[in-house]
Amino acid sequence: MFQALKSLSLKRWPWLLLAFTALLFEASGLYFQYVLNFQPCIKCIYIRAAFLGILVAGLIGAIAPRHPLGRFVANLAWLGAALYGFWQAQELVAIEQTLASGGFTTCALFADFPSWLALDRWFPAVFEVTGTCGGVSWQFASLSMAQWSRFIMFSYSVVSVVVLASQFSRLNKNPYRD
Repeated sequence: MFQALKSLSLKRWPWLLLAFTALLFEASGLYFQYVLNFQPCIKCIYIRAAFLGILVAGLIGAIAPRHPLGRFVANLAWLGAALYGFWQAQELVAIEQTLASGGFTTCALFADFPSWLALDRWFPAVFEVTGTCGGVSWQFASLSMAQWSRFIMFSYSVVSVVVLASQFSRLNKNPYRD
């Protein structure tokens, strides 16, 4: 299995597929915001930033899939962004559960991106906070958007760890052996 995954990671299309899936999730967030009028909270914006990180990681991997350092950097960026997104989604799920049980909690109203990555100032249409945390106004299969985001980010994380582990396996160069 690890040899097959390493072999796949040496090709451009799996990295482009990774970037494409992240782009689809970004587009879904924008659809929910601008078409269905669900305003994103700070945690939603941070999850969007994580999807952007995964998209960039996929593009890095697609640039030079045969270069070991490029794959390693892309995989670390993928894993880091996915874990960050999972953490933010987990916090948002906790906020939703606290509010649903009658508790009280709040979250920040403005993004706190570092000055060297001021996504909310550079791309306000995508990364500006316009809502508050905790309201569950959409569900699919009895899961909220935060719960789906947590599941998706967890899945990205697991796949990234497996692909990263596969990079340490050796490819079989003998065409007569399986």
